[in-house]
Amino acid sequence: MIHNISLPAGEFGGCHVQDFFAGCIDVSQHSSFHDIATLRVSSHLFIRRDGEIVQFVDFNKRAWHAGVSSFKGVEKCNDFSIGIELEGIDHIEYSDLQYKSLVQVTKSLMKTYHKITNERICGHSDIAPDRKTDPGESFDWNRFLRSI
Repeated sequence: MIHNISLPAGEFGGCHVQDFFAGCIDVSQHSSFHDIATLRVSSHLFIRRDGEIVQFVDFNKRAWHAGVSSFKGVEKCNDFSIGIELEGIDHIEYSDLQYKSLVQVTKSLMKTYHKITNERICGHSDIAPDRKTDPGESFDWNRFLRSI
């Protein structure tokens, strides 16, 4: 499942996303962090704008990235999905290096986890359409799916 995140919203770089996923975000760094400081959120991977891949959760363990969700009639997507966060925001294009890293990691995951197929790769907006919009209109699904 593909997501996007930036902290503060629309700002890239820095350590805030990593701190958030590690549960130690410093609320004094930005006023918006007060709203998320008590949330327990994690992702398997985070792909920075420069293509760097940061792993937070083992692929065989549950990450808390989907929230209230349903995929093809099955609820609680955290129980059976892999969450990949792209450093970004819905309306800003993702970098070429991010697509390159996302394609690379997706191909590797597909070799290991045979249930992952093009038809089962989705965005956060697909499994929680009433509350999520990511990875957003700027994510080029055709480019990504053609590359894997």
